[in-house]
Amino acid sequence: MKTLEQAYQEFNFDQFLAEQLVGTPQAINAYVECCERHLGSNKTALIWEGKNGESAEWTFEQLADASGKLAHYFTSLGLKAGDCIAGLLPRTPELLITILATWRMGAIYQPLFTAFESKAIEHRINTAKTRLIVTNEEQRQKLNSVDVPHILTVYQLDTLSQQDGDFWTELTKQSSAFEPVMQTFADDFLMMFTSGTTGLAKSVPVPLKAVLAFKGYMAYAVDLRPEDSFWNLADPGWAYGLYYGITGPLSLGHSIIMDERAFSVDHAVQIIKKYRVSNLTGSPTAFRMFFGFKEKFDPSIKAHLRVVSSAGEPLTPEVIHWFNHDLNVNIYDQYGQTELGMVIGNHHALAHEIKIGSAGFANPGHRFCVLNQNNEEVEKGGVGTLAIDFSQSPLVWFKGYDGNNRKSFVGHYYLTGDTVRLNELGGVDFIGRADDVITTSGYRVGPFDVESTLLECSEVLESAVIGKPDPERTEVVKAFVVLKPQFSASDALSHKLQEYVRSRLSKHAYPKEIEFVESLPKTSSGKIQRNLLKQQEIAKIQGIQKVG
Repeated sequence: MKTLEQAYQEFNFDQFLAEQLVGTPQAINAYVECCERHLGSNKTALIWEGKNGESAEWTFEQLADASGKLAHYFTSLGLKAGDCIAGLLPRTPELLITILATWRMGAIYQPLFTAFESKAIEHRINTAKTRLIVTNEEQRQKLNSVDVPHILTVYQLDTLSQQDGDFWTELTKQSSAFEPVMQTFADDFLMMFTSGTTGLAKSVPVPLKAVLAFKGYMAYAVDLRPEDSFWNLADPGWAYGLYYGITGPLSLGHSIIMDERAFSVDHAVQIIKKYRVSNLTGSPTAFRMFFGFKEKFDPSIKAHLRVVSSAGEPLTPEVIHWFNHDLNVNIYDQYGQTELGMVIGNHHALAHEIKIGSAGFANPGHRFCVLNQNNEEVEKGGVGTLAIDFSQSPLVWFKGYDGNNRKSFVGHYYLTGDTVRLNELGGVDFIGRADDVITTSGYRVGPFDVESTLLECSEVLESAVIGKPDPERTEVVKAFVVLKPQFSASDALSHKLQEYVRSRLSKHAYPKEIEFVESLPKTSSGKIQRNLLKQQEIAKIQGIQKVG
């Protein structure tokens, strides 16, 4: 096995580009990289498990045929390269066909997580100027109040009344031959969004150069091999699932698994055993749930599970130990952001020293550093803000929020907002977020989104939202609410507020706890001090643990 140090020394951007892509920085198409280049192999591209017990396999040839037809349908509506097309779909073949068709015509694919409700959807499509949404009957009602030029719906066969064009009916009318639109590394092919502490979620346009970086992560950190049975547990409505559950593996000509069913340990074990999964990736929340039901993992899994990669937040030592000793497999921490992709990790494909609990080392093609309050690089043992050195990271691609907002940059450094320690090995030990973004069950939630939704309720005068530490979910969303004088606190009102946020924003971002308070701590300038509220919660938890 090559060492990490050798990989750093040998990394050459031009050589890596020539080896990994059929396109060039001046002529590239994501559909070509993820589908067309693999035609003739007769390989399975998609393994699909449906929510009603059905299953199917799709070859690259079948996906090419369907995506060509859908691309023709899109262009028949007047859509063109550079337009934004969104998918509000579960993990189904229609979702993958939509993504490939969008890329094929040079348009930009925008994921809409199926747990989003109308407010979250509306903000994202208005910001992105989305021209069309592909959805299904179950999700369609969320779009009744949303202004979007075109909607294409996957209808069931027995549906009599159809509001929109029907996905499969429209495809039967089209030719499958569609010439891919070639673009440049600077052209966008994904439109992502990320939560912040102030304001609504910000857009993160992803240029085609990112395809090359995604392949680097799959090769070095995930160690995806041709013979692997690969499964990424993450939902493609989010960055990790879309970058590394779809784009990365398909660009390598590797099949992907999509399970339409809601996540559960029983479903996961069934998939792992049925397809003899050897390479597994996902969030620490899922792996903590595995550990909580470890009796469901029988010894047969050890015969085929080779490597496991975890992204989102640090793994706990007991989970790492269980994978090592009970399943005889290494599970490695890795680090990234929507804005960067995965850039740091413990690498399955490269030999290096592993420190338990550390996020690891930079992926080849990247350089990180830790900056103090003066934005100076610290020595080993120093604590500060994790930064990516764009001047020495040829694979980075982030251009700024909304494509040009570079407030997160200081000179050639991109500031991640995470506080870390540069450990004795030269790797990164994660300490926490420098801002107030909440990490719950692998999802990032901006407190402002929840606060602004609560303020839509007639009873609420003020609100502050924090992430309360939780052993299973990392954090849970907790809201502190000041009521208007004419209203009184009650369990019924708490439940009403929770359901309102759940219905307007999303099913994962509503406050699991609401505490009614007389006032909120603020600075002299009137800014709510969320950090004080969080420290109070931590103190309460520690007090309970000491008493226990």
